[in-house]
Amino acid sequence: MLAANIVATSQPLAAQAGLRMLLAGGNAVDAAIAAAIALVVVEPSGNGLGSDAFAILWDGSSLHGLNAAGRSPAAWTPDRFPDGMVERGWESVTVPGAVSSWVDLSAHFGRLPFEQLFEPAIVYAERGFLVSPVIAELWRRAGDQLGRQPGFAEAFLPGGRAPRAGEPFVSPALAHSLRRIAETRGEAFYRGELAEKIAAFARQHGAAMTETDLAEHRNDWCGTVSTDYAGFALHEIPPNGQGIAACMALGMLRHLGLDRYEPDSVPALHLQIEAMKLAFRDVAAFVADAEAMDEVRPADLINEGYLAERARLVDANRATDFAAGAPRGGSTVYVTAADADGMMVSFIQSNYMGFGSGVVVPGTGISMQNRGFGFSARPGHPNQVAPGKRPRHTIIPAFLTRDGAPLMSFGVMGGPMQPQGHLQMALRTQLWGQDPQSAADAPRWRVVSGLTVAVEESLDERLIAGLEGLGHKIVRESPDDAFGFGGAQLIQRVEGGYVAGSDPRKDGQAVGF
Repeated sequence: MLAANIVATSQPLAAQAGLRMLLAGGNAVDAAIAAAIALVVVEPSGNGLGSDAFAILWDGSSLHGLNAAGRSPAAWTPDRFPDGMVERGWESVTVPGAVSSWVDLSAHFGRLPFEQLFEPAIVYAERGFLVSPVIAELWRRAGDQLGRQPGFAEAFLPGGRAPRAGEPFVSPALAHSLRRIAETRGEAFYRGELAEKIAAFARQHGAAMTETDLAEHRNDWCGTVSTDYAGFALHEIPPNGQGIAACMALGMLRHLGLDRYEPDSVPALHLQIEAMKLAFRDVAAFVADAEAMDEVRPADLINEGYLAERARLVDANRATDFAAGAPRGGSTVYVTAADADGMMVSFIQSNYMGFGSGVVVPGTGISMQNRGFGFSARPGHPNQVAPGKRPRHTIIPAFLTRDGAPLMSFGVMGGPMQPQGHLQMALRTQLWGQDPQSAADAPRWRVVSGLTVAVEESLDERLIAGLEGLGHKIVRESPDDAFGFGGAQLIQRVEGGYVAGSDPRKDGQAVGF
């Protein structure tokens, strides 16, 4: 897709919702918010009104980062979780931040009335939409797993099952909630009738979340962390997110001579995999809510000297199972939008693990995330659960600049695939000169654990054999199992406009004019 104004996301109806805002005179922020709101309706397998969100945006002159991740309820002390963190149900739910992200982005940068951004989503919820194929399959899988969670079947299993591809789905309750959020600029969700319903349902199930927890939620304009490589800079949201892992891996690759190799060659794949493994070991050991990272700060993890030290651990001839270093001083939806005035937005929101906790507040269509599972229960760990604290997060938007100017707004959905996908997309488009669609189409790899690396079946067998010869334990994943390789959406600046790519692994598209 080549155009002066573009929206790219994982579901066509949502992309078109964003495009409608641009055609109505809105800007890229309006388009991104409208698409994100529509995704709550048309892609509930990845997000909902109970999601968290992050954004990086270029406003025409400078770059901004927004952290709209919620915090734990005030009653969440370590003693509440003697058997470890809970994966599903109410005890996995932290305060949702997505709604507040729409409010803040619109207030600071939007052009259209806030209520107008909800119009497409409300129509989809009230009158129905036809479920798209990839989403239908994820919905089916979630239905088998979450059908007994409070409120889930009533909201998402009409007639006792998930809707199939091509079948209509309506949600009048969700339409009502969207209207109330639009009319009150989010107040109903955090301090009004919807907040009361959320808290009441939590109490009914013995959960910790209260009206006060919701009312005290706040976002942070946090800027970005970044790493330079080959003339471009990769920007990520600072911790509590995992985006810093992509910056760390890219920084290590500066010292490993990656630019000597072709993109689809054994040495290039090996070096990327090893750098990513090193980054992940440190993220697991040190990354948490930034306010809790007392001993190891984010700046320590991307310190040039430290990354050079870590890079020296990479053996060009052998895969290694690394330990964490010692620096001193995870389903999702993604939207990217860009307009003719130069504004570019990278936005991501997620319930985590598909439908999240599985909890849906009756009569509202509000599905709650399970971000609390991202905490550690280990005493003394910087990511240990505590009251009013953000858990370590998987969802991350990305942005590239060159010489301080905007270059590419992009993201790759899918838990721990996200920083790995960011690394692969950045290198393919910038180091190796591939266009966004070619980069999105290319076979991907994913570090799993230890020496295990998952690859898509479409990866050349000669490359697989070469990696195995270096000691990597390769797991081939078929297209049917390839949800773990995420979905990329990319918009890159070119002279006179933008070029975009949309991942064929998802139902989405890039649209523009």
